[in-house]
Amino acid sequence: KNIYDDHPGLQLVFTGSSLLEILNARADLSRRAVIYLMQGLSFREYVSLEYGHSLAAISLSDILEHHIDLIGDILSNFKPLRYFSDYLKHGYYPYYREEADLYAQRVEETINMILEIELPMLRAVDIAYVSKVKQLLLVIAESAPFIPNVSKISEKIGINRTTLLSYLHYLQESGLTQNLFRSAKGISRLQKPDKIFLENTNLAYIIGNADIGNVRETFFANQLSYHHQLEFPEKGDFLIDGRHVFEIGGKDKTAGQLKGVAEGYVAADGIEYGTPRKIPLWLFGFLY
Repeated sequence: KNIYDDHPGLQLVFTGSSLLEILNARADLSRRAVIYLMQGLSFREYVSLEYGHSLAAISLSDILEHHIDLIGDILSNFKPLRYFSDYLKHGYYPYYREEADLYAQRVEETINMILEIELPMLRAVDIAYVSKVKQLLLVIAESAPFIPNVSKISEKIGINRTTLLSYLHYLQESGLTQNLFRSAKGISRLQKPDKIFLENTNLAYIIGNADIGNVRETFFANQLSYHHQLEFPEKGDFLIDGRHVFEIGGKDKTAGQLKGVAEGYVAADGIEYGTPRKIPLWLFGFLY
């Protein structure tokens, strides 16, 4: 802040590894800096970085309207299913390229730093509950997906409902989880999430024995949330931008649960090509 004020002709670019620290500093920096959230690698970026395939990002509207033609062009360059599983396990954070065999350890160290240092210091999380929060992350990773029962969780962990809801909010703030609500309007810190995902699929594999259904939904939520609004619909798994409803599943998934939904689609894992309302899950990794 002082450098900016004292040297008006100087262009400053800075990064920070602590998301909570940056959020805390926003008040001081709001008139001086534009803050950008650096999302992890998309599937498209991972393939480009790892294998040299230069492919353009595709908008959601183009995916929904033209995915059959677009996939033909993509498959002429490479076979996405050959790389997709590796991306889900270790392709989200770019530093996997530095020491691949230590990737899981480094991610675990980052998780521990957030839980044991940042949350107690910056959000006054009681250090005595950190081990319980770690257990909660494990449950989220292994669920299909995690639909929280706040009363049972608070009783099991031994903290009151209000504190637990605050902790769930802090986990999302710190970039470890993503909360999904029936309505994205007027969300408060003390509102119970209807679904909780880990922020990305790499966390799911590193924290616990990842459930494949959870992994698919986590990937979809992660890639879509960067530029789109996600809600939990009455039918299906996700409502995107208040308009498009998606059901997520494997290659045999049908649209049966979306009967009567005008803008309903299936995002299916394990397929290269789709049909008009059934789209390969991996293609949503091309949104950015």
